[in-house]
Amino acid sequence: MTKDGFTSISIRFSGFGGQGIVLAGVVYGEAAVTDGLNAVQTQSYGSASRGGASKCDIIISKEKIYELESPKIDVLISLSQDAYNTYIGHLKDGGILIIDKDLVKAGAGNAEVHKISATDIAFKKFGQKIMGNIVIIGYMSALLGIVSRESVRKSIERHLPQKLVEKNLLAFEEGYGLKPT
Repeated sequence: MTKDGFTSISIRFSGFGGQGIVLAGVVYGEAAVTDGLNAVQTQSYGSASRGGASKCDIIISKEKIYELESPKIDVLISLSQDAYNTYIGHLKDGGILIIDKDLVKAGAGNAEVHKISATDIAFKKFGQKIMGNIVIIGYMSALLGIVSRESVRKSIERHLPQKLVEKNLLAFEEGYGLKPT
């Protein structure tokens, strides 16, 4: 799936509270709008936000969007086993699954599976596990090619406190440079 080969795409970031799931969706969705695409973002998380279930859905389209949620999603990002177990059934046949391979054990099924060590990379390179969400955004951005690198970088700059921007941009670039697995 590339920028030229899509009309609409639905993406679900999932994990647990404290992993920056909602931030990841907001950053990526806003980057799509900056690139002139239409985007809708919804989110949900458990009442105990830190550690509770969390998801953020984005629909990105070249055309008008008339729904808030897709019945089946094109791309599922799972940063926890519980999230994977809960949402894998929502992924379209032949969809793209991106998991943090240190946190999620996933069967291939009928999906294009990408396994990266986002949280481990974030901790080892930047000293912050929470930056795994930004590593994932970088990886997904390079993989899909739908939203421009520069628009994602600008969105990171707008949504993170100034003192965290530089490290998060480095985390984004780290993910962007990972080879598909």
